[in-house]
Amino acid sequence: MISPEVIRKIKRIQITTSRVVTDLFAGQYESVFKGRGMEFDEVREYTPGDDIRSIDWNVTARMGHPYVKKFVEERQLTVMIILDASRSCSFGAVRQLKSELAAELSGVLAFCTMQNKDRVGFMVFTDTVEKFIPPRKGMRHVLRVIREALYFKPTGKKTDITGALEYLNRVIKRRVVAFIISDFYDGDFKKSLSIVNKRHDVIAVTITDPREREVPDAGIVDIIDAETGEQFLIDTSNPALRQRYAEHTKRLHEERARLFQSIGVDYIDIRTDESYIKPLISFFRMREQRL
Repeated sequence: MISPEVIRKIKRIQITTSRVVTDLFAGQYESVFKGRGMEFDEVREYTPGDDIRSIDWNVTARMGHPYVKKFVEERQLTVMIILDASRSCSFGAVRQLKSELAAELSGVLAFCTMQNKDRVGFMVFTDTVEKFIPPRKGMRHVLRVIREALYFKPTGKKTDITGALEYLNRVIKRRVVAFIISDFYDGDFKKSLSIVNKRHDVIAVTITDPREREVPDAGIVDIIDAETGEQFLIDTSNPALRQRYAEHTKRLHEERARLFQSIGVDYIDIRTDESYIKPLISFFRMREQRL
């Protein structure tokens, strides 16, 4: 039985999604994502004119004469929503927590996928993969994805993006569009992200709170690292400290952007104090123009 609170949140996401679909996915969804590639269909005997690169050498060796692999265009798009539920995402100092925004984005993407009659899967990770829902179609399935995005309670605290990407590569064999929704506060995940992006179409959705970019003048503040539990005091009335912090976080975000660009991963920057509609629309328009 779904609680009234869950129903209210789902209804709100549906209303938001209808606007997003009108503004964002009308005509652009097909052109942006459905360069889906080819999938294996069958093996048949070689005929003159066939590309020799399509010869299936294993079958040819067994049968004694040439056979080729036949491929067809993939008719169905699969979207995987990969949600970071680590403790660093349970932060928000302005309008909402990063985790709440990430859950709403998951719902919007799931509804958009359903309205375009494609399949959607869902994964939740912290320092381990905590939940995996295989890709399927239909309203019942999408409602399950949204419920999990909104109310799943993780057991892990830290972030392991590499582990999540390796899991995706193991369990998903066909090409998918993978939205990774995270603050990307992790160590070196460049190699694993590059490997996954060669097989799948990966989009990084970065969630940031403005207080992670700059510290207000609030005097002595007790800070606790959500993932490690480390606790320390800082004097935010010190202008030099605030300046160093702002420069440090700016450098981190610039390095993250360069990392994505260096391996060809598209990314969307989302902030907790701003609407995500405009960044999504800008991303899709940029991608459509590039294609």
